Amino acid sequence: MTSSRFFVALVGLAVVAGCGGAHAPAETPKTHDLDARLQRLELQFVKYAEALDFLAKVYEQQKAQQAQQEREEPAPDAVFAVDIAQDVQLGQVDGPATAPVTIVKCFDFACPYCQRTASTMDELVKEYGGKVRVVYKNLVVHPEIATQAHLASCAAAKQGKYLAFKAAVWTQGFLPYAAARDPSKLGKDNLLAIAKDVGLDLKKLQADWNGAECAAVLANDMKELEKFHVDATPTFFINGIHIGGALDKQSFKELIDERLKVVEASGVPGAEYYAKEVMGKGEKQFRSKADPKPH
Repeated sequence: MTSSRFFVALVGLAVVAGCGGAHAPAETPKTHDLDARLQRLELQFVKYAEALDFLAKVYEQQKAQQAQQEREEPAPDAVFAVDIAQDVQLGQVDGPATAPVTIVKCFDFACPYCQRTASTMDELVKEYGGKVRVVYKNLVVHPEIATQAHLASCAAAKQGKYLAFKAAVWTQGFLPYAAARDPSKLGKDNLLAIAKDVGLDLKKLQADWNGAECAAVLANDMKELEKFHVDATPTFFINGIHIGGALDKQSFKELIDERLKVVEASGVPGAEYYAKEVMGKGEKQFRSKADPKPH
């Protein structure tokens, strides 16, 4: 007899004892009826035990999934020291070097949400009047579609026309590509046509486009972002604070205003803030929500 059956049997004996004790007849209709009830109780006990065991397993799986998710999500209190020196030097930046708030935008030219936030970034730089700059980092998550556009934008940067070319790629390359799902709109022929409209030297553009330096720029950007587990676009860092996904303009403004207060309270000049506070004191690699803050 199993322990559960033994327990149910004991309950049954107690009930029987209450109905007549040792002097009750060995076989009565009530005894048969009670036996059937005990069997039903035992079946229910087994059924519920299996259900509870199943729920316990589901709960443990959910806990494991939550723990895994926390290990993958960046710590909200982390300031990540994303190196932007190469991008700034190349000209992949909009806004002055003296800006106290630096937004790093990690993007892919085949990403619709990257395109949707493009005008938002432009507007923020203008509206904050020297207090915000945006630094652009290449994160090619659609290599078969977007690689050539990123290489061409690097080549355009070498002619001092990164922002103009990037804006034209969104309107004359990405939007037609997205409308017709036509990869050729982000291919070499159309990119050359866009470059011509922007006024680039096409001969120099193609030489830089196919050169080792621009290939290295893309590789270095992606290697730097890999340290911080950035694998989706768009991803933003606002003075080192990780922001995953596209936000509306008002949400960006609220975050910028918070960072401006932090900068002001620090007493560090805006022109020095990113180098001293973000790069100098920030975390050089990814830290998840599950990891303790380093001392």
